[in-house]
Amino acid sequence: MAERLRRPFAAVLAAAAALAVVVAVLVWWILPSRLFPWDSASFPEIDTTALSPTQVRIVELLEQQHEAQHPGTYYSEGVREPWCADFVSWIMREAGVPLANPHSGHWRIPGVYTLQEYYEQVGRHEPAGSGYRPAIGDVVLYHNRMGLGQREHTNIVVAVDGDSAITVGGNEMGRIRVHELDLSGDDAVVGFGRLPG
Repeated sequence: MAERLRRPFAAVLAAAAALAVVVAVLVWWILPSRLFPWDSASFPEIDTTALSPTQVRIVELLEQQHEAQHPGTYYSEGVREPWCADFVSWIMREAGVPLANPHSGHWRIPGVYTLQEYYEQVGRHEPAGSGYRPAIGDVVLYHNRMGLGQREHTNIVVAVDGDSAITVGGNEMGRIRVHELDLSGDDAVVGFGRLPG
């Protein structure tokens, strides 16, 4: 009797293990590489000598927040929500170049679609494929297609070298992370929000 019960249990266990492996491979294959930080433990060394005071302040703030690793509610005025756009809004406000939500006028823009709408309204949106190369402090806007759903995301450029950029974003696996972006090959990028000036 005990032997009969062990066989179905072992078969179910083997099927669950195989399913877990398939799911892990699919997640690894589907998710864009930017969601897997190339160096989540340290912030890159950035030469700020040629940067504007606003750009320097943005880099300093990003480094401080990367080190602090506050929860998302710190940037969203206590609201529990996906907080990548809240993080961008908070950084820009603290750097002295606050955004203005096109629907409320408030400094915090909680959604990536609304963030893109803001940049379009103020004439500082550069669509992907336009040939624009981002500068330090510019905002990257993404639209990812993952499986059955879609996901918008945003982060901030801290370094550019040819077709490669280093960006920092909030709400990446619940943290603030540093990663590398392929400017010529990442088809999830829908555009950039330029810094004023």
